[in-house]
Amino acid sequence: MEKRSIETFIQAAAPRLQRLYGANQAPLLLDEITSLLQSHRAAGSAARCERWDQEDVILISYGDSIRTGGEAPLRTLGRFLREHLEGLISTVHILPFFPFSSDDGFSVIDYAAVDPELGDWKDIAAIRQDFDLMIDLVINHVSRESLWFIDFINNRPPACYYFIEMDPQVDLSDVVRPRQNKVLTPVHTHRGLKHVWSTFSEDQIDLNFANPNVLL
Repeated sequence: MEKRSIETFIQAAAPRLQRLYGANQAPLLLDEITSLLQSHRAAGSAARCERWDQEDVILISYGDSIRTGGEAPLRTLGRFLREHLEGLISTVHILPFFPFSSDDGFSVIDYAAVDPELGDWKDIAAIRQDFDLMIDLVINHVSRESLWFIDFINNRPPACYYFIEMDPQVDLSDVVRPRQNKVLTPVHTHRGLKHVWSTFSEDQIDLNFANPNVLL
């Protein structure tokens, strides 16, 4: 990150981290997050720094919204964008393209991989060559098939501390959301039956961002 970008990030993040994690943990977290951002920025290509304005046109698409026989859907999407939309749109927003277990990609199993049925990282990089790229990361929950949740079941640190356990006797009647499933999902673990917070479905287990290691 450029020096100005780092300073802007620190000014914006510092008070928020202090409010969430307290005066003792916040400075350490800020240092670690800044270091992570610097290392990833150095390894990546330069990104546009300007804000969006009324001139920008953004296309949102699933990885397999456009298909053709014998070709990976992400490759088809990239070819379609270059042949028909280059110069007309500035940014492509691709909905979750990671391996998933439910909810059209929103129950992510592995954030470091591309669903092989859609393509691979080369296909994502090819789109990035011609368009600004936006990715739906979905970090508020993970699939119960993810390695983190498997570690939770097996009581294996550090991921065994990454989820929200709660006593099922707690009154949650005031919790309102547009879902039919109960907000707590029972899970058999090596420590016995536990109930974990799952806002969207029994397959999508919420992450506990009160734990600063989850944020990192």
